[in-house]
Amino acid sequence: MEEKPRLALNIILFILTLGTTILAGALQEGVNPLKNPEQIFKGIPFSFALMGILLAHELGHYLIAKKHGLNVTLPYFIPAPSFIGTFGAFIKMRSPVRNRQMLLDVGAAGPLVGVVVSIPFLILGFHLSEVKIVHGQMGTALGSSLLLSLISWLVVGPVPEGYDILIHPVGFAGWIGLLVTSLNLLPIGQLDGGHVAYALLGERQNKISKYVFLGLIGLGIFGWQGWLFWGVILFILGFRHPPPLEEWVPLDRKRKVIGWLAVAIFILTFIPVPFSGF
Repeated sequence: MEEKPRLALNIILFILTLGTTILAGALQEGVNPLKNPEQIFKGIPFSFALMGILLAHELGHYLIAKKHGLNVTLPYFIPAPSFIGTFGAFIKMRSPVRNRQMLLDVGAAGPLVGVVVSIPFLILGFHLSEVKIVHGQMGTALGSSLLLSLISWLVVGPVPEGYDILIHPVGFAGWIGLLVTSLNLLPIGQLDGGHVAYALLGERQNKISKYVFLGLIGLGIFGWQGWLFWGVILFILGFRHPPPLEEWVPLDRKRKVIGWLAVAIFILTFIPVPFSGF
């Protein structure tokens, strides 16, 4: 009897987030929703791309958790009146993770699927983007990662000095997808990266998470101040990862490869300064 209202909440939040992301996409296209509400449909491409990426990430966790027999909810989307229209999505685990193998499978699945889905949207977005000359202060510039720089170079080519890429909303959704992937893969606490790091390194993850936290604070002081906000959130959530019930069960070779692949993806997608001014 309790599953129906919970499922109803999932559906309601999904529909609301669909609406807020369409609105955000329309605003990115220069639509004034109050003056021209009939043009809000222009935000659909951004919404489709972003919602697809977030849904893929959460379903990656969900399906692997179900495969392992874990009690887990469907994704909860979070609508928000922000420039991207959402604060993301999450699933709730209602049963404990038994061993490191299960921990790595569930933790790595979301980011791996998410980055795979983000890349095609990013490539398409770059194809739809324009390279324009920079005239003084043009607003907020998006930061870059190793993977983003590679895709940009392959699709757009070298950008001449004094020019910049005016990224299409679909490409912006792909950029958000890579940012979300890297944030989730931070090896701290019970983030996806914390799960992966604990599965690979055991108790050593708890020490690593503190060093990573200090690194983020340093980036917040000397780079993008938004890292200070994330630092506060992560401090509240905690650095320590609880051990699985059967901690003695080792990882097999395949899972070790998947785990270090997730670490490599974190390095490739991490954006030291996500936002800056021209």
